[in-house]
Amino acid sequence: MAMRKKYLHRIMWLGLILIIWEAVYYSNMYARQIFPSIEQIIKSLASSITKGDLLMQVGFSFIIILKGLIIGIILAVLFSFLDYFFKKFSSFLDTIIGILHPLPGIALLPLVIIWFGVGEKAILFIIIHSVLWPMTINMKTGFRSVDKEYIEVSKNLGMNIWQIFYYVLIPLSLMHIVSGLKIGWSRSWRALISSEMVFGAIGPFGGLGWFIFEKRVYMDTAGMYAGLLVIIIIGMIMEDLIFGRMEKACTKIYS
Repeated sequence: MAMRKKYLHRIMWLGLILIIWEAVYYSNMYARQIFPSIEQIIKSLASSITKGDLLMQVGFSFIIILKGLIIGIILAVLFSFLDYFFKKFSSFLDTIIGILHPLPGIALLPLVIIWFGVGEKAILFIIIHSVLWPMTINMKTGFRSVDKEYIEVSKNLGMNIWQIFYYVLIPLSLMHIVSGLKIGWSRSWRALISSEMVFGAIGPFGGLGWFIFEKRVYMDTAGMYAGLLVIIIIGMIMEDLIFGRMEKACTKIYS
């Protein structure tokens, strides 16, 4: 019921935004070359989809972000494991997180270009940096919030640290892990689009960021807004349908 109400409110506000947009367009407040109508944006979006180039670029962006997320999650799990069971590593990790976590991925771009050049490796590095630290912080917090009695009981049952990690810490920290994944996704998605705009066409198609950049270069503003619309739609799908359902499932497990 709450979800239905949320979507109804969202549709209502979206409708209002569309009406205001059209009113601004027909008022000629801005030149029509830089402020297209909703109809022009939809037509440009449909044209890019039917040609297939937009879908290929979205697919290319998703493949890169998926690689970065998988590597980032594996490293976060490894760091969190070492942090929980080895106190000396914990002190080292806290220092590294304190240094690197506040650093936006986009600020590392000049350095990354020197290290890896302009290409997929550079974008992967930025994505991993964006997902690794929030994911590690959330996993650390989740593990530390697990009641010590569960750990003591597990030890008394003869579990080793790998078994405690897999059977006790991970299941009891699921909410924190999902939250970390959600934050990591949003940061890496933003970093990916920014990197694609800076690095230009990577691979055979380029990504969604390159699609928007290319439209801007050719002053196809309707196409540029269509690209932004795709980013918004993907973001909403991920937030509401993927992470929203994961959080709901976790809440049901713990209730």
